[in-house]
Amino acid sequence: MTFSDLRYAVRELLRRPGPVLTAVISLALGIGATTAVFSVIYAVLIDPFPYPNADRLVEVHTIDKSGRERGRGFSGAQIFELRQAKVIEDVVAEADWNLTTTDSALPEDVVADYVSADAATHFGVPAMLGRWFVKSDAPDGQEPQRVVVLTFPFWQRYYGGDPSVVGKTIQLVHKGYQIIGVLPPRFLWRDADVYLPQKLTADPKIYFGALVKLRAGVSLTHANAELQPYLDRFAKQSGNYPDQFRVNLRSITDLYAKERAGVTLYLLLGAVGLLLAIGCANVSILLLARGAQRRHEIAVRAALGAGRGDIVLQLLTESLLVALTGAALGVAIAWRGLTLIASFFPQGSIPAESVIRMNVPVLLFSVGLACLTAFAFGLSPALQLSRPDIAALMQSSLRRIAGAAYGKRTHAILIASQVTLTVLLLSSAAAATRGFLRMLNADLGYDPHNAMSVPIPVHEAAHRSWADRAHYFEQLRAKIAALPQVEAAGISTNATPPSNGNSTRAEILGSTSRDAPEVRLNFVSPEYFTVLRIPLVSGRMFEPAETMRGLPLALINETMARRYWPNGNAVGQAVRFPNMKDAPPYSPAAPGSDGWIRIVGIVADARDDGLRNPILPGVYVPYAIRMQMNTQILVRARVNPLTLLKAVRTALIEVDPEQQAMKIRDLNQWIEGQGEYARQRLIAWLMGGVSILALVLAAVGLYSVVSYSVTVRTGEFGVRMALGARRRDVIRIVFASVSRYVAGGLLAGLLLSIVFDRVAAQWISETARDPLALLGVAGVLTCAASLACFIPARRAASVDPMAAVRYE
Repeated sequence: MTFSDLRYAVRELLRRPGPVLTAVISLALGIGATTAVFSVIYAVLIDPFPYPNADRLVEVHTIDKSGRERGRGFSGAQIFELRQAKVIEDVVAEADWNLTTTDSALPEDVVADYVSADAATHFGVPAMLGRWFVKSDAPDGQEPQRVVVLTFPFWQRYYGGDPSVVGKTIQLVHKGYQIIGVLPPRFLWRDADVYLPQKLTADPKIYFGALVKLRAGVSLTHANAELQPYLDRFAKQSGNYPDQFRVNLRSITDLYAKERAGVTLYLLLGAVGLLLAIGCANVSILLLARGAQRRHEIAVRAALGAGRGDIVLQLLTESLLVALTGAALGVAIAWRGLTLIASFFPQGSIPAESVIRMNVPVLLFSVGLACLTAFAFGLSPALQLSRPDIAALMQSSLRRIAGAAYGKRTHAILIASQVTLTVLLLSSAAAATRGFLRMLNADLGYDPHNAMSVPIPVHEAAHRSWADRAHYFEQLRAKIAALPQVEAAGISTNATPPSNGNSTRAEILGSTSRDAPEVRLNFVSPEYFTVLRIPLVSGRMFEPAETMRGLPLALINETMARRYWPNGNAVGQAVRFPNMKDAPPYSPAAPGSDGWIRIVGIVADARDDGLRNPILPGVYVPYAIRMQMNTQILVRARVNPLTLLKAVRTALIEVDPEQQAMKIRDLNQWIEGQGEYARQRLIAWLMGGVSILALVLAAVGLYSVVSYSVTVRTGEFGVRMALGARRRDVIRIVFASVSRYVAGGLLAGLLLSIVFDRVAAQWISETARDPLALLGVAGVLTCAASLACFIPARRAASVDPMAAVRYE
């Protein structure tokens, strides 16, 4: 390719800018959408974490015989034992907590992650300022030093990016911690604000999270087999394991990137890939039509001695210019659209460490995609046009030859392909939208409107005894309930629907079943049911006084009553949770908490396993039976609950000046924050947007073909009208010329949608076989095709017969 080839290509493209501009825009939309999605895929699935050898960082999970997977925590002694396994290079023990700054006039909530002192070598990321922890900061079995490492965002927010912060002291809950380091911007493990050294205790009641680093070259299968005996032994020690299970190590990339966003991203990549294919078909149609108008010129060049290779090279050069221009515009579209796409992703579905941006790999991808598409859509027209029939061109008119059977066949194939792909996208978008609407209108079984959640952490050294903590929680609840605009307030330690309760094994008194069923165990106050408007079906509620004493009473939902007491005699029966034991200071429990608990009532079903899954058996017990280091207060207000934030925080401070609240959300926001809800909404919106673009591109392609056909057949239409044909006859002829391949593409698209229904159901959670939806898709596409055909058909019917004959 020479400079003269490029100059000639630019001149030829500028001579007819209309089709070229349409081709560039068609390509830019496809490349822009594909580049934007690839940018997100690169950030989330290819390079999600800044930690070297992130594929070797794993968490320990187990899978029971029913296929249910669960993460595992370990005591300090068990972590020491795990570190001796041959397949493990290191184990970091960790626990997260919320602290409060107490060195300023306005206390700030701080998310703290306590990690063992070898975290620096484990993660392999050095501090940006200062240093990480060392062994002397947290000697085994001793109290750790009061030192802290800050994350970059917290350093920027709280200290304004002060470079001299290392060596200063920050007060957290009235304890002074020396700042020893600041981490790089991408180190955001567990979304923490600060990291503190973790003390590993031998107390078997205290469990820690464990992040395991495998040795180099060790496969997950080998590591699973190696660790199985360890966990079998731990199961005998704690009893908090299913009867039968197998170890299943999960890499952090699988857990926090691929599992949460991988399916959505691959689905979107497939959708924008189809959009790109439709755009490329559009460009091929435009280039074929444009090339047909240049047949005479190409024939003259061939007659003057130009070789076929020279002609192909020239035409491919023009295609490459179109592609690179489209790619440049596409990158600009992608760059502007990245923030929009990222904003649609559910909170927590993308690792905080992922940086979504345009970078060198993404730009190389875009340029390579442009070159590939240039070759793909430019080669066929170039080969077709580079072998002109010179004799025929000399004997016939340009327009008659331009309508040769080969060109018509090629146009028909391209239009049918566009229609097929567009139907597939439209049917998928319809299924995604239907799934989202079904979720939106799901019967929740509770009322989230005008209700909010106020999460409240307890400071580490505060309210350690069972009685003190129960009294403190009730003080907070009563203070908020007394606010003028509050209708009711109830405690919900772990019971905020639609995904609430801990999955726990329950023993049923008198049951002959050898397996303890798994139920959802919820710790609540009696006001909880008033706040959420969950009605009592039979029996009675437990009273506030009974709650404060931690009496062994329970309410169950209708699902549990039907499943285990189908004869309707659930009230008066008893259940037991063997693992609900007293575990001070973190989880103090009332005496006899692991004994038999009497069922005193049945409440209506409410969603407890997400918005889509069937409701699981649920048990509600007084929150004071066993308390955590944090709780939630659910508040129903007479006004928008978020307008009461200042009053709620003031009420908390009146009880305890150092009591902060974590992120407060109304329950509608809580639902929208559910991964399944936000993911389905994302897929519906983006699939809908891509489908609309595909429909527009297909309509433009069809319009181009019909316009070109009308131009080619101008003389024919003039003769027909001179011989007595009416305008509607000409319009019918134009529609008939494209109806066959539009209908063929429509039929192929509907069949393809049905064939890929199983894939769509897995990703979109809704079938694409709904007859009404498919009929609607067919109707939309038919209307778009009719509109694209009508304008050039009307132009053809307006031809002056005498002018057309002279034109011919």
